[in-house]
Amino acid sequence: MAPPLVCVGVIVGAHGVRGQVRIKSFTAEAADVGAYGPVREETTGRVLPLSVVGLVKGLVIARLEGVRDRDAAEALKGTRLLVERECLPETEEDEFLYADLVGLRADGLDGASLGTVKAVHDFGAGALLEIDGAGGNHLVAFTRAAVPVVDVAGGKLVVDLPAEAPEEDEDGG
Repeated sequence: MAPPLVCVGVIVGAHGVRGQVRIKSFTAEAADVGAYGPVREETTGRVLPLSVVGLVKGLVIARLEGVRDRDAAEALKGTRLLVERECLPETEEDEFLYADLVGLRADGLDGASLGTVKAVHDFGAGALLEIDGAGGNHLVAFTRAAVPVVDVAGGKLVVDLPAEAPEEDEDGG
């Protein structure tokens, strides 16, 4: 079985005319996108040695081996960059990689199964867990109040789902 891969960044465009790329980094320190060894292209699996050359407006400027001109760099726009999970540092207590949460069993406070964490989304206002279960999908804010227990080693987390809002009748009341 192939080792699990974690997305550390995505190429958002070219920088200059010599093949440099702009990368939106998903690492704690933006420049660390190049600190964990060669990255792997998500779609092809091609290994790309990466060297960080600078930071501009929150984006990493990097060189990728074999990318020599602006056209080649621009062709990589949208490419997600992956590294093997084992290349990343161990997490601290109460610190989690999103990739570690996907696949965990989600139980309610009462112990009832809610389903499995299908994905973790972050649109800028904080992480949301997408839980896929028999009762449908749930989006839950990944906060200590909403997810008081995360046991990655045990393969589960506990979720405090908010009470469902009462349905309105056709008169709006």
